[in-house]
Amino acid sequence: MFFALDGFMFAGWVVRIPAIKQQTGSSASDLGLALLGVSAGAVVTMVFTGRLCRRFGSHPVTVVSAVLLSLSIVLPPRAHSALSLGLVLLVFGAAYGSLNVSMNSAAVDLVAALRRPVISSFHAAFSLGGMAGAGLGGLIAGGLSASVHLLVLAGVGLLVTAVAGPALLRHPAPVPERPSESAGPRRLDARARRLVVLFGVIALCTAYGEGAMADWSALHLTQDLDATPGVAATGYSLFALAMTVGRLSGTALMERLGQTRALVGGGVTAALGMLLGALAPTVWAALVGFAVAGVGLANIFPVAIGRAGALAGPGGVAAASTLGYGGMLLGPPAIGFLADWFSLPLALTTVALLAAAAALIAYSAPYTPAQRADE
Repeated sequence: MFFALDGFMFAGWVVRIPAIKQQTGSSASDLGLALLGVSAGAVVTMVFTGRLCRRFGSHPVTVVSAVLLSLSIVLPPRAHSALSLGLVLLVFGAAYGSLNVSMNSAAVDLVAALRRPVISSFHAAFSLGGMAGAGLGGLIAGGLSASVHLLVLAGVGLLVTAVAGPALLRHPAPVPERPSESAGPRRLDARARRLVVLFGVIALCTAYGEGAMADWSALHLTQDLDATPGVAATGYSLFALAMTVGRLSGTALMERLGQTRALVGGGVTAALGMLLGALAPTVWAALVGFAVAGVGLANIFPVAIGRAGALAGPGGVAAASTLGYGGMLLGPPAIGFLADWFSLPLALTTVALLAAAAALIAYSAPYTPAQRADE
């Protein structure tokens, strides 16, 4: 429920960005700078949330973060300049980043206790929540002001937290059966730290593709393949739907193949799909490529975060999440610069390149004892 709430709230905010832009009278560049507040708040808070989870437990931090996210989403409509918008988005981003680290830490504990690779199911809930939030926002955007819409979202967030929070608080984080996993976060040697960084880089490589697809897929379809606006809009929707389906089937896939093979196969699939999506001569071939890329990328990010958390607890989740989120921030501007220097189709092939790099890193990463037992 908390993963779905996180996706629902964030998508609800995203669909109201045009209205907030008009309200604040911001130019495109001013709005871009203000939106960096979300990223800056999230990245800074992610670093500290791991420590809070170790001190107070991931369950209480998850509940408090969900309350803060629900309250902070009402702030953007109160801003009347790009500067004030950037400042309130720092608060919103901080709550968003804190919830992402704490709920992933709670999920990693549950995965270890269950001894099943169910981490992708949690991220599927996030994707479903995002789709629901975007769909609802699109339906009511014309009838409700941004202020009323986000106030309704705040009420939904507080209601979900009131229902799910007490259940989470009543139960302490489960203790893994394997001593190696429970002891791992307490004493990290240099090898374990390097592995956390490796999994964080894998998360970065795949999040780069998610950010690039969100901002550039529709433009590629209209500008380079002469698609109609309606068809172009389906490009990212198809990508997101494919990711959701891939995550829903992620547990069965990893139980059948093992996490390492799933990571490598996902990276290779995503690379091939993005090459088709970027270089295809027709719209429909590009859409097929985007869908294949979505299936390939679906489980890489959650598995990478899960492996980092199994190694280093909340601190590992925080480190890998920060690197992964950095990839999502890096993707859109990097694609923009490369498109100016070369062309947009060529720029989009960097998504395929990084997906292949994620597969190579996953293949070459040494096994941990817990991972070897799982495999």
